[in-house]
Amino acid sequence: MPIAAIYANLSCKALPDAARWFAAVFGREADRRPMEGLLEWDCGDGGLQLFQKPEDAGRGTLTLIVEDIRAERDRLAAAGLAVGEIEAADYTSILRLRDPDGNLVVLAQPHA
Repeated sequence: MPIAAIYANLSCKALPDAARWFAAVFGREADRRPMEGLLEWDCGDGGLQLFQKPEDAGRGTLTLIVEDIRAERDRLAAAGLAVGEIEAADYTSILRLRDPDGNLVVLAQPHA
């Protein structure tokens, strides 16, 4: 089965609130709304689907690979998001964020 793209999916309680938060993370509004209760952001050969499903909200994890984690941390803080400290991991540096529903969003920058 050849795969052309993969979309991660996170559930949220209130799509408008989550959409504003993810618009700040991605630096832009969603690329499309394919159906009621669903937004999509394109990223490379895949992307994120944000789905309004309150019973599953807050249980997901999304990892975003970035080129400059310090610059992204500064940008997100300037956008008003609560950001923690950059952490060292074995092969990457990571920054953990929580979306409005409690889903874990991890920014990761691989070591050189």
